[in-house]
Amino acid sequence: MPEHPPLAVRAERHAALGDPVRLALVDDLTTSDRSPVELAHRHDLPSNLLAHHLDVLERVGLIERSRSSGDGRRRYVHLRQDALAVVTASQRTAPGSALFVCTANSARSQLAAGLWRQLTGEPAESAGTHPADRVHPGAIAAGRRAGIDLADAEPTTLALDASATALVVTVCDRAHEELDPDPGWLHWSIPDPVPDGRARAFDRTVAELRDRIVALAGPGHVA
Repeated sequence: MPEHPPLAVRAERHAALGDPVRLALVDDLTTSDRSPVELAHRHDLPSNLLAHHLDVLERVGLIERSRSSGDGRRRYVHLRQDALAVVTASQRTAPGSALFVCTANSARSQLAAGLWRQLTGEPAESAGTHPADRVHPGAIAAGRRAGIDLADAEPTTLALDASATALVVTVCDRAHEELDPDPGWLHWSIPDPVPDGRARAFDRTVAELRDRIVALAGPGHVA
């Protein structure tokens, strides 16, 4: 179990969240990564004021900013789920059916769907905007290590009626940027393990997806 940060660090984080705008930003980031442009639009903030609030949140360790693996000019803001768990409770979602989307549907989205079924007991599917010919062997092996059987899984094309699914999550920056998704969709900016190719890269993907699912559904709703 991770140790609690020192009292001074915790106090700084609580002070940062004492601002209603920053608290609203953290609530928004609890379940979905957002680009600064998306955050500015969703919270009706000018870019300079948004930048100030993000700087405060980053300084106290609540968020991280990373470059998009799709359009390198974009960045995504990611909430550190372990930094202040108490702020996530209001944004948790009761598990239901889920659809996970990436570009090739060969690794991240396949693993996410398998983990969702394993952890929540609810149905889940995956799809790609440009499906590969097969699920990557590294993803199959990582799934096996995590207790997920992807041996018979096949990449499929994202259907136009995907919004009918209770929960849709893009787990790939390229897919998120290509689709211009419905505002109700979530986005998790997760690096593609395929270019690295090593087992540890796929295992890191599994670990992050697991953390995201637990944070979204809440510990009481996962196995």
